[in-house]
Amino acid sequence: MAEQNQNLSHVEYDLDAKWDECLDLTLRRSCYSSLAGAFTGLLLFRSPVTRWVSVAFGAGIGIGSAYTECSQKFGGSFTKWTPPSKVPLTPASQGEED
Repeated sequence: MAEQNQNLSHVEYDLDAKWDECLDLTLRRSCYSSLAGAFTGLLLFRSPVTRWVSVAFGAGIGIGSAYTECSQKFGGSFTKWTPPSKVPLTPASQGEED
């Protein structure tokens, strides 16, 4: 049991593995989304400039999504926002206490 806890903590703090995983994730997502952008550009646009813009947009989406996931793996802030709690419509008077 103690060995399992030690192995889990070792994996959790292994920065080399995290960097390798993030680099792999970034390369895969940028390539796949660039290919999706190129395919979309070929289908929808006639001008070479707009096709390249489509490829660049796809690459940016891939890099951005990889950056978001890698920042979560390194202990960054979470990107999922919680909706604000409902505020009562009638303001409470200053003199009243619950």
